[in-house]
Amino acid sequence: MLSISPKAHISSFADIEDSVRGSKIVIEDGANIDSFVKIKAAGGEGDVHIGRNCSINSGVVIYIGNGVHIGIDVAIGANTTIAPTNHEFRDPDQPINQQRFLASRGGIILEDDVWIGANCVLLDGTVMRRGSVLAAGSLVRHEVAPYSINIGSPARSVGIRGRGRFALPQAAE
Repeated sequence: MLSISPKAHISSFADIEDSVRGSKIVIEDGANIDSFVKIKAAGGEGDVHIGRNCSINSGVVIYIGNGVHIGIDVAIGANTTIAPTNHEFRDPDQPINQQRFLASRGGIILEDDVWIGANCVLLDGTVMRRGSVLAAGSLVRHEVAPYSINIGSPARSVGIRGRGRFALPQAAE
């Protein structure tokens, strides 16, 4: 089932596949889905929910897998892959593409006001708490703290928004 708000903007060059398994794809008011974004039903039976005022930039790929929840005011940088599914590969006597998928680690949750830099990879089990940031080129498959700034592969916290070198200057009175 595909439900797109009439107040969302979806580029005519985006590719959103409706699920054949009955997964829901919901895109709320003010969401902006750029050119060459791909939403693909693969690897599970979860749903995709894209909240109000989200910005998903060019080249992002979202696999439905075990489910993706994107909160309000989330920004996702170009060429990011969101993959809440993992192939099974343990049996060396069977081709990987015939081994199906691993059990769910809970899908992917991006709470409100999250910023994902360009070229990131988010795997099954990722939870990015409110206000957290993921630097360009990072990989995450765990929970990151609210308002934390994360970088690397695997991602690790390097600070908190508004504290220390990441603090914004105070306005003059």
